[in-house]
Amino acid sequence: MEYQDIAIGLDVGTTKIVAMVGRRNEYNKIEILGIGKSKSVGVHRGVVNNITQTIEAIREAVSEAEHSSGLKIKEVIVGIAGQHIRSLQHNDYITRLDFENVISQKDIQKLIDQVHKLIMQPGEEIIHVLPQEYKVDSQAEIGEPIGMYGSRLEANFHVVVGQISSIRNIGRCVKAAGLDLSGMTLEPLASAEAVLSTEEREAGVALVDIGGGTTDIAIFKDNIIRHTAVIPFGGNVITENIKTDCLIIERQAELLKIKFGSAWPGENKETEIVCIPGLRGRDPKEISLKHLSQIIHIRVCEILEQVNVEIKNYGNEEQKKRLIAGLVMTGGGSQLQHIRPLTEYITGMDVRIGYSNEHIAGGENGIISNPEYATSIGLVIKGLDDKKKYLCTNAEMEHRYHRYDENSELISTKFYNNKNRRLNSEENQKKKKNKTKSFLEIWADKFRQILNDTE
Repeated sequence: MEYQDIAIGLDVGTTKIVAMVGRRNEYNKIEILGIGKSKSVGVHRGVVNNITQTIEAIREAVSEAEHSSGLKIKEVIVGIAGQHIRSLQHNDYITRLDFENVISQKDIQKLIDQVHKLIMQPGEEIIHVLPQEYKVDSQAEIGEPIGMYGSRLEANFHVVVGQISSIRNIGRCVKAAGLDLSGMTLEPLASAEAVLSTEEREAGVALVDIGGGTTDIAIFKDNIIRHTAVIPFGGNVITENIKTDCLIIERQAELLKIKFGSAWPGENKETEIVCIPGLRGRDPKEISLKHLSQIIHIRVCEILEQVNVEIKNYGNEEQKKRLIAGLVMTGGGSQLQHIRPLTEYITGMDVRIGYSNEHIAGGENGIISNPEYATSIGLVIKGLDDKKKYLCTNAEMEHRYHRYDENSELISTKFYNNKNRRLNSEENQKKKKNKTKSFLEIWADKFRQILNDTE
Protein backbone atom coordinates (compact mmCIF):
# COMPACT_ATOMS: atom_id res chain seq x y z
CA MET A 1 0.00 0.00 0.00
CA GLU A 2 1.32 3.42 -0.97
CA TYR A 3 1.67 5.89 1.88
CA GLN A 4 0.15 8.68 -0.21
CA ASP A 5 -3.10 6.71 -0.43
CA ILE A 6 -3.77 7.06 3.31
CA ALA A 7 -4.19 9.84 5.86
CA ILE A 8 -3.64 9.89 9.61
CA GLY A 9 -5.75 12.06 11.87
CA LEU A 10 -4.44 13.01 15.31
CA ASP A 11 -7.05 14.24 17.78
CA VAL A 12 -5.26 15.80 20.76
CA GLY A 13 -8.12 16.07 23.24
CA THR A 14 -8.44 16.83 26.93
CA THR A 15 -9.37 13.30 28.01
CA LYS A 16 -7.85 11.19 25.24
CA ILE A 17 -5.48 11.32 22.27
CA VAL A 18 -6.54 9.32 19.22
CA ALA A 19 -4.45 8.45 16.16
CA MET A 20 -6.52 7.05 13.29
CA VAL A 21 -5.26 5.66 9.97
CA GLY A 22 -7.67 5.52 7.05
CA ARG A 23 -8.06 5.43 3.29
CA ARG A 24 -10.89 5.63 0.73
CA ASN A 25 -12.05 2.46 -0.99
CA GLU A 26 -13.45 2.11 -4.50
CA TYR A 27 -16.90 3.10 -3.20
CA ASN A 28 -15.57 6.38 -1.77
CA LYS A 29 -16.06 5.14 1.80
CA ILE A 30 -13.47 5.42 4.57
CA GLU A 31 -11.70 2.22 5.57
CA ILE A 32 -10.15 2.48 9.02
CA LEU A 33 -6.84 0.63 8.83
CA GLY A 34 -5.75 1.23 12.41
CA ILE A 35 -6.52 3.19 15.53
CA GLY A 36 -4.56 4.05 18.65
CA LYS A 37 -5.80 5.65 21.83
CA SER A 38 -4.08 6.94 24.95
CA LYS A 39 -5.08 8.88 28.04
CA SER A 40 -4.43 12.59 27.70
CA VAL A 41 -2.80 13.99 30.82
CA GLY A 42 -0.97 17.01 29.43
CA VAL A 43 -3.89 18.88 27.90
CA HIS A 44 -6.35 21.14 29.71
CA ARG A 45 -9.46 22.43 27.95
CA GLY A 46 -7.95 21.69 24.58
CA VAL A 47 -4.66 23.50 25.29
CA VAL A 48 -1.30 21.78 25.88
CA ASN A 49 -0.08 22.57 29.40
CA ASN A 50 2.54 19.81 29.79
CA ILE A 51 4.76 19.24 26.76
CA THR A 52 6.47 16.07 28.05
CA GLN A 53 3.26 14.27 29.01
CA THR A 54 1.58 15.22 25.73
CA ILE A 55 4.53 13.95 23.68
CA GLU A 56 4.43 10.60 25.50
CA ALA A 57 0.67 10.30 25.03
CA ILE A 58 1.01 11.04 21.29
CA ARG A 59 3.75 8.42 20.96
CA GLU A 60 1.62 5.85 22.76
CA ALA A 61 -1.43 6.47 20.55
CA VAL A 62 0.64 6.49 17.35
CA SER A 63 2.48 3.30 18.33
CA GLU A 64 -0.82 1.52 18.91
CA ALA A 65 -2.15 2.78 15.56
CA GLU A 66 1.01 1.55 13.80
CA HIS A 67 0.65 -1.87 15.42
CA SER A 68 -3.00 -2.26 14.44
CA SER A 69 -2.52 -0.97 10.88
CA GLY A 70 0.86 -2.53 10.13
CA LEU A 71 2.06 0.82 8.74
CA LYS A 72 4.77 3.22 9.79
CA ILE A 73 3.19 6.59 10.51
CA LYS A 74 5.23 9.51 9.16
CA GLU A 75 2.91 12.51 9.19
CA VAL A 76 -0.41 13.53 10.70
CA ILE A 77 -3.12 16.13 10.29
CA VAL A 78 -3.97 17.56 13.70
CA GLY A 79 -7.18 19.03 15.05
CA ILE A 80 -6.97 22.30 16.94
CA ALA A 81 -9.48 23.56 19.49
CA GLY A 82 -9.32 24.98 22.99
CA GLN A 83 -10.59 27.96 24.93
CA HIS A 84 -8.19 30.28 23.07
CA ILE A 85 -10.13 29.91 19.80
CA ARG A 86 -12.40 32.74 18.73
CA SER A 87 -14.02 33.78 15.47
CA LEU A 88 -15.14 36.99 13.80
CA GLN A 89 -16.88 38.21 10.65
CA HIS A 90 -14.97 40.44 8.25
CA ASN A 91 -15.74 42.12 4.94
CA ASP A 92 -12.98 43.00 2.50
CA TYR A 93 -12.47 43.80 -1.18
CA ILE A 94 -9.89 44.28 -3.91
CA THR A 95 -10.00 46.45 -7.03
CA ARG A 96 -9.06 44.62 -10.21
CA LEU A 97 -7.07 46.71 -12.70
CA ASP A 98 -7.40 44.04 -15.40
CA PHE A 99 -11.20 44.08 -15.25
CA GLU A 100 -11.40 43.20 -18.93
CA ASN A 101 -10.30 39.69 -17.98
CA VAL A 102 -12.54 37.34 -15.99
CA ILE A 103 -12.09 36.75 -12.27
CA SER A 104 -9.72 33.86 -11.57
CA GLN A 105 -8.57 31.85 -8.55
CA LYS A 106 -5.60 34.21 -8.39
CA ASP A 107 -7.95 37.14 -7.64
CA ILE A 108 -9.74 35.18 -4.90
CA GLN A 109 -6.42 34.17 -3.35
CA LYS A 110 -5.26 37.79 -3.43
CA LEU A 111 -8.38 38.77 -1.49
CA ILE A 112 -7.85 35.95 1.04
CA ASP A 113 -4.19 36.96 1.47
CA GLN A 114 -5.32 40.50 2.20
CA VAL A 115 -7.56 39.24 5.01
CA HIS A 116 -4.63 37.26 6.44
CA LYS A 117 -2.84 40.59 6.95
CA LEU A 118 -5.44 41.79 9.45
CA ILE A 119 -3.90 42.89 12.73
CA MET A 120 -5.07 40.64 15.58
CA GLN A 121 -4.72 41.03 19.32
CA PRO A 122 -1.19 40.51 20.74
CA GLY A 123 -0.22 36.83 20.67
CA GLU A 124 -2.97 35.84 18.24
CA GLU A 125 -2.82 34.61 14.67
CA ILE A 126 -5.39 33.77 12.01
CA ILE A 127 -5.97 30.02 11.61
CA HIS A 128 -8.68 29.93 8.93
CA VAL A 129 -10.06 32.49 6.47
CA LEU A 130 -13.32 31.00 5.18
CA PRO A 131 -15.05 32.88 2.33
CA GLN A 132 -18.83 33.13 2.47
CA GLU A 133 -20.77 35.16 -0.13
CA TYR A 134 -18.99 37.20 -2.77
CA LYS A 135 -20.01 40.48 -4.39
CA VAL A 136 -18.85 41.57 -7.84
CA ASP A 137 -19.39 45.28 -8.48
CA SER A 138 -23.08 45.78 -7.64
CA GLN A 139 -24.09 42.11 -7.88
CA ALA A 140 -24.32 40.50 -4.44
CA GLU A 141 -24.85 36.99 -2.99
CA ILE A 142 -22.54 35.25 -5.44
CA GLY A 143 -21.40 31.78 -4.45
CA GLU A 144 -18.68 31.34 -7.10
CA PRO A 145 -17.27 34.46 -8.82
CA ILE A 146 -14.66 32.68 -10.97
CA GLY A 147 -15.32 33.32 -14.66
CA MET A 148 -17.28 36.53 -14.08
CA TYR A 149 -16.34 40.04 -15.24
CA GLY A 150 -15.95 42.85 -12.73
CA SER A 151 -13.58 45.48 -11.39
CA ARG A 152 -14.39 45.22 -7.65
CA LEU A 153 -14.32 41.82 -5.95
CA GLU A 154 -15.76 41.83 -2.42
CA ALA A 155 -16.52 39.05 0.05
CA ASN A 156 -17.71 38.29 3.56
CA PHE A 157 -15.32 36.10 5.53
CA HIS A 158 -15.54 33.95 8.61
CA VAL A 159 -12.16 34.32 10.31
CA VAL A 160 -10.98 31.85 12.96
CA VAL A 161 -8.28 33.12 15.34
CA GLY A 162 -6.11 31.34 17.91
CA GLN A 163 -3.14 31.95 20.18
CA ILE A 164 0.24 31.55 18.51
CA SER A 165 1.71 29.85 21.59
CA SER A 166 -0.97 27.15 21.61
CA ILE A 167 -0.51 26.44 17.89
CA ARG A 168 3.25 26.38 18.33
CA ASN A 169 3.09 23.99 21.31
CA ILE A 170 1.03 21.46 19.35
CA GLY A 171 3.53 21.62 16.48
CA ARG A 172 6.41 21.05 18.87
CA CYS A 173 4.72 18.03 20.50
CA VAL A 174 4.04 16.44 17.12
CA LYS A 175 7.64 16.97 15.95
CA ALA A 176 9.13 15.73 19.23
CA ALA A 177 7.01 12.59 18.91
CA GLY A 178 8.86 11.85 15.64
CA LEU A 179 6.10 12.96 13.26
CA ASP A 180 5.68 15.52 10.51
CA LEU A 181 2.76 17.93 10.64
CA SER A 182 0.92 17.91 7.31
CA GLY A 183 -1.75 20.37 8.42
CA MET A 184 -4.07 21.68 11.12
CA THR A 185 -7.80 22.16 11.05
CA LEU A 186 -10.36 23.46 13.51
CA GLU A 187 -11.86 20.45 15.30
CA PRO A 188 -15.55 21.33 14.88
CA LEU A 189 -14.95 21.64 11.12
CA ALA A 190 -13.41 18.16 11.15
CA SER A 191 -16.33 16.75 13.15
CA ALA A 192 -18.73 18.34 10.67
CA GLU A 193 -17.01 16.43 7.85
CA ALA A 194 -17.75 13.18 9.66
CA VAL A 195 -21.36 13.58 10.79
CA LEU A 196 -23.17 16.22 8.71
CA SER A 197 -24.86 15.59 5.37
CA THR A 198 -24.86 18.00 2.43
CA GLU A 199 -28.62 18.44 2.85
CA GLU A 200 -28.21 19.50 6.48
CA ARG A 201 -25.52 22.04 5.63
CA GLU A 202 -27.75 23.45 2.92
CA ALA A 203 -30.87 23.65 5.10
CA GLY A 204 -29.02 25.09 8.09
CA VAL A 205 -27.64 23.08 11.01
CA ALA A 206 -25.71 23.60 14.25
CA LEU A 207 -23.07 21.01 15.09
CA VAL A 208 -22.37 20.69 18.83
CA ASP A 209 -19.34 18.56 19.74
CA ILE A 210 -19.25 17.98 23.52
CA GLY A 211 -15.71 16.88 24.32
CA GLY A 212 -13.90 16.34 27.56
CA GLY A 213 -12.57 19.88 28.04
CA THR A 214 -14.49 22.03 25.56
CA THR A 215 -17.75 22.14 23.64
CA ASP A 216 -17.18 23.08 20.01
CA ILE A 217 -19.87 24.63 17.80
CA ALA A 218 -20.03 25.00 14.02
CA ILE A 219 -23.08 26.45 12.26
CA PHE A 220 -23.75 25.95 8.55
CA LYS A 221 -26.35 27.54 6.27
CA ASP A 222 -26.62 27.36 2.47
CA ASN A 223 -23.67 24.94 2.58
CA ILE A 224 -21.44 27.70 4.01
CA ILE A 225 -19.83 27.91 7.44
CA ARG A 226 -21.53 30.80 9.21
CA HIS A 227 -20.41 30.69 12.82
CA THR A 228 -17.92 28.84 15.03
CA ALA A 229 -17.38 28.98 18.77
CA VAL A 230 -15.59 27.12 21.56
CA ILE A 231 -17.25 26.91 24.98
CA PRO A 232 -14.46 26.39 27.57
CA PHE A 233 -16.04 23.47 29.41
CA GLY A 234 -17.33 20.01 28.55
CA GLY A 235 -17.68 16.56 30.08
CA ASN A 236 -14.82 17.05 32.55
CA VAL A 237 -16.83 19.70 34.39
CA ILE A 238 -19.59 17.15 34.97
CA THR A 239 -17.11 14.54 36.21
CA GLU A 240 -15.46 17.07 38.54
CA ASN A 241 -18.81 18.00 40.08
CA ILE A 242 -19.72 14.35 40.67
CA LYS A 243 -16.34 13.81 42.30
CA THR A 244 -16.73 16.83 44.58
CA ASP A 245 -20.38 16.35 45.57
CA CYS A 246 -20.19 12.58 46.10
CA LEU A 247 -16.73 12.62 47.73
CA ILE A 248 -15.25 9.97 45.44
CA ILE A 249 -12.16 9.78 43.23
CA GLU A 250 -12.15 10.93 39.60
CA ARG A 251 -12.06 7.44 38.07
CA GLN A 252 -15.15 6.42 40.05
CA ALA A 253 -16.92 9.66 39.12
CA GLU A 254 -16.27 9.07 35.41
CA LEU A 255 -17.58 5.48 35.61
CA LEU A 256 -20.68 6.65 37.47
CA LYS A 257 -21.37 9.26 34.79
CA ILE A 258 -20.97 6.79 31.92
CA LYS A 259 -22.84 3.81 33.39
CA PHE A 260 -25.57 5.38 35.51
CA GLY A 261 -25.63 9.09 34.63
CA SER A 262 -28.68 10.80 33.16
CA ALA A 263 -29.26 14.38 32.06
CA TRP A 264 -32.93 14.16 33.11
CA PRO A 265 -33.44 13.75 36.91
CA GLY A 266 -37.09 12.79 36.61
CA GLU A 267 -36.14 9.38 35.24
CA ASN A 268 -34.66 8.17 38.55
CA LYS A 269 -36.41 7.28 41.81
CA GLU A 270 -35.16 8.15 45.29
CA THR A 271 -34.79 4.45 46.12
CA GLU A 272 -32.33 3.75 43.28
CA ILE A 273 -28.91 3.45 44.89
CA VAL A 274 -25.49 2.47 43.54
CA CYS A 275 -22.74 1.26 45.87
CA ILE A 276 -19.16 2.49 45.33
CA PRO A 277 -16.30 0.42 46.85
CA GLY A 278 -14.46 2.20 49.65
CA LEU A 279 -10.78 3.07 49.47
CA ARG A 280 -8.25 0.87 51.27
CA GLY A 281 -10.75 -1.21 53.26
CA ARG A 282 -13.09 1.68 54.04
CA ASP A 283 -16.84 1.14 54.00
CA PRO A 284 -18.58 1.30 50.62
CA LYS A 285 -20.27 4.57 49.71
CA GLU A 286 -23.94 4.62 48.69
CA ILE A 287 -24.96 7.19 46.06
CA SER A 288 -28.49 8.00 45.00
CA LEU A 289 -28.98 7.90 41.24
CA LYS A 290 -31.53 10.69 41.67
CA HIS A 291 -28.85 12.89 43.23
CA LEU A 292 -26.33 11.83 40.56
CA SER A 293 -28.67 12.84 37.73
CA GLN A 294 -29.40 16.17 39.43
CA ILE A 295 -25.66 16.99 39.48
CA ILE A 296 -25.33 16.05 35.81
CA HIS A 297 -28.51 17.93 34.86
CA ILE A 298 -27.25 21.21 36.30
CA ARG A 299 -23.95 21.09 34.42
CA VAL A 300 -25.45 19.91 31.13
CA CYS A 301 -27.99 22.73 31.30
CA GLU A 302 -25.15 25.24 31.72
CA ILE A 303 -23.42 23.88 28.61
CA LEU A 304 -26.64 23.86 26.57
CA GLU A 305 -27.54 27.40 27.66
CA GLN A 306 -24.18 28.56 26.30
CA VAL A 307 -24.87 26.64 23.09
CA ASN A 308 -28.22 28.41 22.85
CA VAL A 309 -26.50 31.79 23.28
CA GLU A 310 -24.12 31.03 20.39
CA ILE A 311 -27.00 29.95 18.16
CA LYS A 312 -28.81 33.21 18.95
CA ASN A 313 -25.60 35.17 18.32
CA TYR A 314 -25.54 33.62 14.86
CA GLY A 315 -29.06 34.97 14.27
CA ASN A 316 -31.23 31.85 14.20
CA GLU A 317 -34.28 33.91 15.16
CA GLU A 318 -34.17 35.68 11.78
CA GLN A 319 -36.31 33.93 9.20
CA LYS A 320 -33.57 34.03 6.57
CA LYS A 321 -31.04 32.44 8.93
CA ARG A 322 -33.32 29.78 10.40
CA LEU A 323 -31.58 26.43 10.98
CA ILE A 324 -34.12 24.13 9.38
CA ALA A 325 -32.12 20.93 10.05
CA GLY A 326 -31.88 21.77 13.75
CA LEU A 327 -28.97 20.58 15.85
CA VAL A 328 -26.59 17.61 15.59
CA MET A 329 -24.76 16.50 18.73
CA THR A 330 -21.55 14.50 18.71
CA GLY A 331 -18.51 13.88 20.89
CA GLY A 332 -18.30 11.74 24.02
CA GLY A 333 -20.67 14.01 25.96
CA SER A 334 -23.49 13.36 23.48
CA GLN A 335 -23.77 9.79 24.79
CA LEU A 336 -25.23 10.85 28.13
CA GLN A 337 -28.66 9.34 28.70
CA HIS A 338 -31.59 11.65 27.93
CA ILE A 339 -29.36 14.49 26.68
CA ARG A 340 -31.26 14.62 23.40
CA PRO A 341 -34.72 15.47 24.85
CA LEU A 342 -33.11 17.94 27.26
CA THR A 343 -31.36 19.68 24.35
CA GLU A 344 -34.63 19.85 22.40
CA TYR A 345 -36.34 21.36 25.45
CA ILE A 346 -33.69 24.05 26.01
CA THR A 347 -33.03 25.02 22.38
CA GLY A 348 -36.49 24.39 20.92
CA MET A 349 -34.84 22.69 17.94
CA ASP A 350 -34.93 19.22 16.42
CA VAL A 351 -31.92 17.23 17.65
CA ARG A 352 -30.18 14.07 16.52
CA ILE A 353 -27.00 12.34 17.69
CA GLY A 354 -24.28 12.42 15.02
CA TYR A 355 -22.66 9.13 14.01
CA SER A 356 -20.11 8.57 11.24
CA ASN A 357 -21.83 5.49 9.74
CA GLU A 358 -22.49 7.28 6.45
CA HIS A 359 -18.78 7.68 5.74
CA ILE A 360 -17.44 4.41 7.17
CA ALA A 361 -17.08 1.36 4.93
CA GLY A 362 -19.43 -1.53 5.67
CA GLY A 363 -18.11 -4.21 7.99
CA GLU A 364 -16.05 -1.81 10.08
CA ASN A 365 -16.13 -2.15 13.85
CA GLY A 366 -19.21 -0.43 15.22
CA ILE A 367 -17.13 1.26 17.92
CA ILE A 368 -15.42 3.38 15.24
CA SER A 369 -18.68 5.14 14.35
CA ASN A 370 -19.15 6.12 18.01
CA PRO A 371 -19.60 9.92 18.38
CA GLU A 372 -16.43 10.20 20.46
CA TYR A 373 -14.40 9.36 17.33
CA ALA A 374 -16.16 11.87 15.06
CA THR A 375 -13.28 14.36 15.15
CA SER A 376 -10.68 11.67 14.37
CA ILE A 377 -12.68 10.37 11.40
CA GLY A 378 -13.25 13.93 10.21
CA LEU A 379 -9.49 14.59 10.31
CA VAL A 380 -8.86 11.48 8.20
CA ILE A 381 -11.48 12.66 5.69
CA LYS A 382 -9.95 16.14 5.63
CA GLY A 383 -6.46 14.70 5.13
CA LEU A 384 -7.58 12.54 2.23
CA ASP A 385 -9.50 15.42 0.64
CA ASP A 386 -6.49 17.73 0.94
CA LYS A 387 -4.28 15.20 -0.83
CA LYS A 388 -6.80 14.71 -3.59
CA LYS A 389 -7.53 18.42 -3.99
CA TYR A 390 -4.15 20.06 -3.64
CA LEU A 391 -1.44 17.44 -4.03
CA CYS A 392 -2.49 15.69 -7.24
CA THR A 393 -1.27 16.96 -10.60
CA ASN A 394 -1.87 14.67 -13.58
CA ALA A 395 -2.54 11.78 -11.15
CA GLU A 396 0.89 12.12 -9.51
CA MET A 397 1.33 13.05 -5.87
CA GLU A 398 3.37 16.07 -4.88
CA HIS A 399 6.09 15.42 -2.36
CA ARG A 400 6.26 17.01 1.05
CA TYR A 401 9.45 18.13 2.66
CA HIS A 402 9.56 19.51 6.17
CA ARG A 403 12.50 21.38 7.68
CA TYR A 404 13.01 21.96 11.38
CA ASP A 405 15.55 24.04 13.25
CA GLU A 406 17.83 22.76 16.00
CA ASN A 407 15.20 23.58 18.64
CA SER A 408 12.76 21.17 16.97
CA GLU A 409 10.47 23.99 15.94
CA LEU A 410 8.62 23.69 12.64
CA ILE A 411 9.96 26.59 10.59
CA SER A 412 8.92 25.80 7.08
CA THR A 413 6.91 23.43 4.94
CA LYS A 414 7.44 23.27 1.21
CA PHE A 415 5.67 21.37 -1.49
CA TYR A 416 7.49 20.44 -4.66
CA ASN A 417 5.79 19.28 -7.83
CA ASN A 418 7.01 16.11 -9.44
CA LYS A 419 9.26 17.32 -12.26
CA ASN A 420 8.96 14.11 -14.24
CA ARG A 421 5.42 14.62 -15.52
CA ARG A 422 4.43 12.58 -18.53
CA LEU A 423 3.40 14.67 -21.53
CA ASN A 424 1.62 13.46 -24.64
CA SER A 425 3.91 15.26 -27.10
CA GLU A 426 7.73 15.33 -27.23
CA GLU A 427 7.52 19.02 -28.17
CA ASN A 428 5.92 19.80 -24.82
CA GLN A 429 8.43 17.85 -22.71
CA LYS A 430 9.84 21.03 -21.25
CA LYS A 431 10.03 21.48 -17.53
CA LYS A 432 7.18 23.66 -16.38
CA LYS A 433 6.97 25.61 -13.21
CA ASN A 434 3.63 26.63 -11.77
CA LYS A 435 3.88 30.30 -10.87
CA THR A 436 0.63 30.34 -8.90
CA LYS A 437 0.92 29.07 -5.36
CA SER A 438 -1.59 26.45 -4.25
CA PHE A 439 -3.82 27.07 -1.25
CA LEU A 440 -1.84 24.50 0.74
CA GLU A 441 1.48 26.19 -0.09
CA ILE A 442 0.11 29.53 1.06
CA TRP A 443 -1.23 27.91 4.26
CA ALA A 444 2.20 26.35 4.86
CA ASP A 445 3.92 29.72 4.41
CA LYS A 446 1.45 31.26 6.83
CA PHE A 447 2.05 28.53 9.41
CA ARG A 448 5.81 28.99 9.04
CA GLN A 449 5.37 32.73 9.63
CA ILE A 450 3.37 32.05 12.81
CA LEU A 451 6.24 30.06 14.27
CA ASN A 452 9.01 32.33 13.02
CA ASP A 453 7.35 35.43 14.48
CA THR A 454 7.44 33.89 17.95
CA GLU A 455 11.08 32.82 17.88
